Amino acid sequence: MNMNTRLSVNVNKIATLRNSRGGNNPDLIQSTLNIERFGADGITVHPRPDERHIRYQDVRDLRPLLSTEFNIEGNPKESSFVNLVLENKPDQVTLVPDVRGQLTSNAGWDTIKEQSYLKEIVAQFKKEGIRVSIFLNPEVDLVKAAADCGTDRIELYTEAYAVDYLENPEKAIEDYISCAEVAASVGLGLNAGHDLDLNNLSYFAKNIPNLLEVSIGHALISDALTFGLQNTVQLYKRQLVKD
Repeated sequence: MNMNTRLSVNVNKIATLRNSRGGNNPDLIQSTLNIERFGADGITVHPRPDERHIRYQDVRDLRPLLSTEFNIEGNPKESSFVNLVLENKPDQVTLVPDVRGQLTSNAGWDTIKEQSYLKEIVAQFKKEGIRVSIFLNPEVDLVKAAADCGTDRIELYTEAYAVDYLENPEKAIEDYISCAEVAASVGLGLNAGHDLDLNNLSYFAKNIPNLLEVSIGHALISDALTFGLQNTVQLYKRQLVKD
């Protein structure tokens, strides 16, 4: 029996709204706990050095309160990020090669050129019992090289799928299916994220083999403005139900 793909909700946008006016409205902590209560399988945060959305203290405040899986994303070339992860020991750390000031994640790691570095940092996190996922573009050679880095999982960067899905869903998903098959063959767990939404998520989840988890933030929080937060979490969960 196939297990449904797990939904990890990225709460960065809630923090962005809070920070836009100062104070604590909306209450990030309470909103995140509500998202868990509404059925999310996990919570994702992506703290950046400028703390323009999730602050490092938010991570510390959330860690002891969460009852689902906690995933922290970020660039391990920032020593402050590494220290934060090691201090809070999430269930999973997702390594993303962001640069300072970047609006949003827009590319994955080159696991061939960066293999030596990635082997070292992956081992550091795994030594502390933290599951590691590497953010990747949907390229088979990069998936194969990721396995050599010692990571537990990869997260496929799905912006290209989301853009191309509007014109040709079958073509849009081809590279992702190939990467999923290779990931399975080399023993890597598979996550995915970026620009997945209520329009394209079901097709992706039904056609990608062995998809363990999707991380969704911007679209889900945006949809919550129309449908309400509880209903929206459930709408996304329904997209992930296997037939």
